[in-house]
Amino acid sequence: METEIINRVATSGLVSIDLEEFYHPGERVLYDLKDNLYMGLMLREKDFRAFLKEHDWTQYAGKNVAITCTEDAIVPTWAYMLLTLHLQPHANTVVFGSLTDLEEKLFFDAIARIDPEQYRDARVVVKGCSKVPVPVAAYVELTRVLKPVVQSLLFGEPCSTVPLYKRPKA
Repeated sequence: METEIINRVATSGLVSIDLEEFYHPGERVLYDLKDNLYMGLMLREKDFRAFLKEHDWTQYAGKNVAITCTEDAIVPTWAYMLLTLHLQPHANTVVFGSLTDLEEKLFFDAIARIDPEQYRDARVVVKGCSKVPVPVAAYVELTRVLKPVVQSLLFGEPCSTVPLYKRPKA
């Protein structure tokens, strides 16, 4: 006598979210202001403004740019603002900070486009494995967004999950 094999994962009602699907495919670029410093120490406004006028900003078209200065130098805040004004018309996004900060911003923007209501009262599994690097900050942000609406939140794969949150019974 044969017994029917039942796929309990398929019939569990779990909703799976894979943060890998939120990965922005555009190129990541770090713009380091150290190359614009006078003697590696400070930024000179006249020289910097001349550079901004002459530089080919179209090379950043569609790219994701993090701006920083890796030298311990005197860089006024307005310099980052001016740089952003020149990058913004071309780049997909511009952030101040490291490539890690940039990656987090890209994921946060993608998570912000989620309609949490589509997960109202759902049992949600957030996939843990991906082929692209997903920052821990993205998992934290997704948890923050989903907790108010989900019935339960789990981490891992539908066949093997770690329970994270279960709404208390009213």
